[in-house]
Amino acid sequence: MLVVMDKNATDEQVQAVVAVIERQGYTARPIPGGDRVSIGVLNNPGPVDPTLFIGLPGVKEAVPITKPYKLVSRESKSDDTVVDVGGIKIGASQIVLIAGPCAIESEDQALAIAELVSKTGATIFRGGAFKPRTSPYSFQGLGEKGLEILARVRQVTGMPVVTEAMDCESFGLVEKYADMIQIGARNMQNFSLLKRAGQSHIPVLLKRGLSATVEEWLMAAEYILEGGNTQVVLCERGVRTFVRHSRNTLDLSAVAVIKRESHLPVIVDPSHAAGRRDQVLPLARAAAAMGCHGLMVEVHHHPEEALSDGAQSLYPDQFARLSRETSQLYNLLYAKEGQSS
Repeated sequence: MLVVMDKNATDEQVQAVVAVIERQGYTARPIPGGDRVSIGVLNNPGPVDPTLFIGLPGVKEAVPITKPYKLVSRESKSDDTVVDVGGIKIGASQIVLIAGPCAIESEDQALAIAELVSKTGATIFRGGAFKPRTSPYSFQGLGEKGLEILARVRQVTGMPVVTEAMDCESFGLVEKYADMIQIGARNMQNFSLLKRAGQSHIPVLLKRGLSATVEEWLMAAEYILEGGNTQVVLCERGVRTFVRHSRNTLDLSAVAVIKRESHLPVIVDPSHAAGRRDQVLPLARAAAAMGCHGLMVEVHHHPEEALSDGAQSLYPDQFARLSRETSQLYNLLYAKEGQSS
């Protein structure tokens, strides 16, 4: 159930509705909108009687929600959510480019790449301090030292930074340094981690799981919003199929479905979908044409020496071309509409 308040409803009237919901043993979650507040009714075991709310001062209507995901659904919030990452707005009128190496290897490496991508269109810097790897013998990241390097990148370039938190134990540490916390594909259904992200005060980048359906992905985001954190960006990064010509299969249809079903912004990671450098640019163009709100791309100035995912990392000049072409394509298709979708 969604209780939609009148645009002139007072804070006292909103709190009165919250009190009615909580007296029924349910959870009330206010959802700020464009010109009015709505209140989601959560943790109800069955249908909620709308007559509990109709007639209360300040209430416009009570609307049943038919989707299993409530807070992330357009049924609960029709206007697009814009997520602010250190002053960079994801979900607004421009495509946002997030770029950097797969892993932070050293301060010199991170600063060199950051300065290159910041000059060619990137506005958010990515880099892993903690690296979940298939093999326990692969480079696992620099840990807190890597986080300190990311903070140094932000200080030097002015770009906000995003990096992954792998578990609840390290979440607070990552939260201390990052402007946005990534929950990776392998952790999409780590429900303890999702609940911790819901308590965070900074935005969350939620990647789609390796074999997750769109509904499972949205339900994972629901955990975060239910915890109180509404600043969530979804990231399509390809799903595992039977093909061998790429690491994963990029599901661009998911972008269209997410934009229809949810108010949350959705970006695309063509690097992890492809696993090969030569496929990244074509996939990025296709994602921009679909109207995704951003791209997350791996870039390395010496990819042949990279400690992680060098084969899919673009050279700086390739990223410059990606930046130019995807921005032009996105602007051609979407800027005239004055909106991001």
